[in-house]
Amino acid sequence: MRKTIVAGNWKMNKTFSEAEDLLFEISEQLYDTPPSQGVDVIIFPPFPFLELTADAAEDDVFYFGAQNCAEHDKGAYTGEVSAAMIKSLDATHVIIGHSERRKYYGETGEILLNKVKQALNNDLVPVFCIGESLEDREAGRHFDVIKEQLSEVVFKLSEEDVSSIIIAYEPVWAIGTGKTATTEQAQEMHAYIRNLFAETYSKELAEETYILYGGSCNAKNAKELFACPDVDGGLIGGASLNKDDFLTIIYSA
Repeated sequence: MRKTIVAGNWKMNKTFSEAEDLLFEISEQLYDTPPSQGVDVIIFPPFPFLELTADAAEDDVFYFGAQNCAEHDKGAYTGEVSAAMIKSLDATHVIIGHSERRKYYGETGEILLNKVKQALNNDLVPVFCIGESLEDREAGRHFDVIKEQLSEVVFKLSEEDVSSIIIAYEPVWAIGTGKTATTEQAQEMHAYIRNLFAETYSKELAEETYILYGGSCNAKNAKELFACPDVDGGLIGGASLNKDDFLTIIYSA
């Protein structure tokens, strides 16, 4: 049976002291009042705070990872951070293919496939993001876009490798806009994604695949979204920057 995963993506927010306060407040609360046994928490801070996050996670109250990794293993790539570097801090996960990376940094399917392979080669769990724009949804292309994004990266991998990947569906039109897909829209797309995994690999793999919702999930709508049978939790953006909101989402799972 799949657990519920609540993952916090801090994006480019917080100073060191702010991150320290938030991390240890969350850690202390989760240590004192653990979430349900069926809930895993993952925090994705900016790169400079990974070691700090590792310290806060020492009591095993949450997992942590990076928001991105390089497509190369090492070399003269100024400003890049390799999957091996991330793993060396005992991180467990890495976000790959977030819509902001695709949009602002031109990350293509080829680049993302290389990044996923780097993560897997270094025993990091890729949280692979997919999602359609408002234009795509209004034109009725949303299912085609999702299938294409999976086909050009995830579906090029072996079933064994795919079994280690978490999918995050993030309707681009609902990220940072305050808009959220209805529970019906979220469930419909998550069920479609799961069916694609069944068709491409096997029903067994599809049933074991984690699919998170990543579009403006917050303290008010998390419980309803998480109740959908094919929604296995959330990749939380802005709400993960507020201790009370993030904890409310965790305890609603």
